[in-house]
Order: sequence, then structure tokens, then C-alpha cells
Amino acid sequence: MLSRCISTDPETFAGRHWGRRPMLSRSHELPRDFDDLLSGESVDELLTSRGVRIPFIRMAKEGALVGRECFVGPAGFGAEVADQVDSAMVLAQFADGATIVLQGLHRLWPPVIDFVRDMVDDLGHPVQANAYITPPSNRGFDPHYDVHDVFVLQVTGRKHWRVHEPVYTDPLPSQPWTDHRAAIVRRADDAPVIDTILEPGDALYLPRGWIHSAQALGETSIHLTVGVEPLTARDVMAAVLDELATVAEFRASLPMRADPADAIAGTIATAIDVLRERAGEFGTTAATRLATRHARRTRPVAVAPLATLEAIDNLTADTAVRWRHGLHATRHRCGERVELRLPDRTVSFPAVCADALAQIRRGDTVSARTLPGLDAADGEVVIRRLLREAVVIVVGTDR
Repeated sequence: MLSRCISTDPETFAGRHWGRRPMLSRSHELPRDFDDLLSGESVDELLTSRGVRIPFIRMAKEGALVGRECFVGPAGFGAEVADQVDSAMVLAQFADGATIVLQGLHRLWPPVIDFVRDMVDDLGHPVQANAYITPPSNRGFDPHYDVHDVFVLQVTGRKHWRVHEPVYTDPLPSQPWTDHRAAIVRRADDAPVIDTILEPGDALYLPRGWIHSAQALGETSIHLTVGVEPLTARDVMAAVLDELATVAEFRASLPMRADPADAIAGTIATAIDVLRERAGEFGTTAATRLATRHARRTRPVAVAPLATLEAIDNLTADTAVRWRHGLHATRHRCGERVELRLPDRTVSFPAVCADALAQIRRGDTVSARTLPGLDAADGEVVIRRLLREAVVIVVGTDR
């Protein structure tokens, strides 16, 4: 899906733009527009028929958030939830110039769910998607930067974008734009790096930290903001340093009335020595920690509970299944057993299943009859267990 958002090949984008420089791609340079992902009709459906509630909706006007009491309320008998969208209140705010922000569309809207899942595959980092619906000639937010990379995909209408150089490069999630508000105001008075109108089908990539603001022109504007939370070198080092908690020396208390400044140099030197000596061990454990974090910040393809239970009941030796796309797991031999270690649990099998599990983990489409090292009856037992554990899905039941 990355190729839908950039007007160059992925390798060139990775080398010249990823985390470095913005990239503007015009609709005629891209494979197609974005109205298959969202439209005015689908926005209305989300607001009227999908039970959207806080925090999946915000509204903003002239750079400030609109109070939630202005557009949400209880849903009436049988759905006494106090923070669901009130479509009439949304209409009133929108007509008065407020921008509708639909958050977390990668959890709500099937086309965006599929798009985001594929973007995770292409980028290797967690991805999410919001939609911004801005009435004619209005703006939603003041100049600011994001602490994650974004792809802006213009769906309908036109929007005037201004992009300025960062005042703080590569900000972390703990370093929001509000920490640099005065510097951003000053920078916004400089000549922008990009000053352009996004037309339907255009795309704009912005690395985190780049200052931007946007204003709709003479018609309602809808755009998707696809946010990417990149893994950083600081994240890697934090995961490695967390392993020092396993070393007794670093859990020990400092002497009473010790001056921390006096302990810094010696502690750092000792830590460097320990990290050097145990680099392989700490590196492996830290990598597992980071993989688990990635798994928790992304979501595998959904399973259909009713269809899955029906498939288990009707399983045959020829039922085709494959690995649940996006599910993180590792295989480990433990004596006479082989384990699949998932983010939240471990599933254990006899060691004779190792080759079958390896083939399934590769993502091949398999059936009980085709699993290596097992006869059809044993293969059915394994596949039935994997279906029950939501590790595999029946081919054709995912989107």
C-alpha cells in the first residue's frame, strides 16, 4: 500500500525521504485516488449508523477542540451510553465551521482496516488512521508538529497546506509540539518549504517534527492522515538497558547520602563493560521485547468467532487454512515439545509437529492432509487446536 502514497519507488523513498524530508505526490503520479478508502457517504454512515463514540470522534474549530458535550450524548433506550455521536449536534457544529475528526478508523472502517494492515507490512512500524472533514474555508488546528510520521491522503475537496522546517528534530512521543509553541509561532512566519493546494488524489508525506497547518478552500475537504509510529534508536537502547535490571549490581542501593553526580561516571563505565560482555544475551532478549511491543501496537487480521467455531465443527482433512496474517509468534523446541510463543500466551505441541508448525508459520496455505510429518488424522488435531487458539484462519474467511 505504500506505493499508493508515494510517487517514487519504495527504495528511493526509504533513502531520500523516510524520516528526513517531506514528499508531495500528485494524483497523476499515483496508481489511483483514495475514494475507495473513504467518501462523504461513508462519513455520514459512520456518524449515523455505526455507533461511533468517544474517543473515536473529536471536533475542532479555529485551532481549538470543541467540547465533547457539543456533539455527543446518550443513545436512548437499550443503548444508554452517554458519549455516542449525536448526528444533529454534529451537523450544527459542522455548519458553524468545526472540523470533524474521526479517530482510529483502522479499527472502525473495513477499507481502512485493510489498508492500514498492508501499510504495516510495507513499513514495518505501527500504523493508524484518522480522517479530517473540514467545512469550506475553515481550518482545524493551528501550526503544529506531530510526534509520528504522517501520510496525508486527500480524498475530496481541496486544502491549502503550509509546511515549515522543524524547530525540534525527530521529537519523541514525550516531546509534544506544545513544548515549543513560541518557536513554532516564529517559524510559521518564515517562508514555507511546501506551500501547496492538495487536490483529490494527492498525497503528502511529513516526517515527525515538520510543522504544518491546513485550511479548506471553497468546498468541504476530506483527507485521511495515516500516522506511523517509528521504532527509534532510543527505543532499542532503552530495551537493552532494561536488561540491566537482571544484574544485581545495578539493583543495589547507592550509599547513604551519596551524591548521584559522583556515581554517574563509574556507573556508566560499569554499564558499558556489562553491556559489552553480555551483548549477545542482552541483544536477543531486547529484540524479543521490541517484537512483543510491536505486536501489541499492531493488530493481526480479525478472526470471525462464529465462522471459526463452525469450521472447527466441520473440519476435514482438506480444509484449507493459513497463518493469521499479522500475528506475531516464535517457535521454540523444549525437550519433547515444540512451543508457539504468542504475545499473550504459549501453545505447546509434541515435537513431531515441528515441521508442520514451521510450514504453517511461513504463511503457506495448508490442510491436514498436506502437513509434513503428520498423517491426516493428526493434522486435523493440530489444525483444530490452532483454529481454536486463533492462530490460523480458514482460507476465505478473512477480508
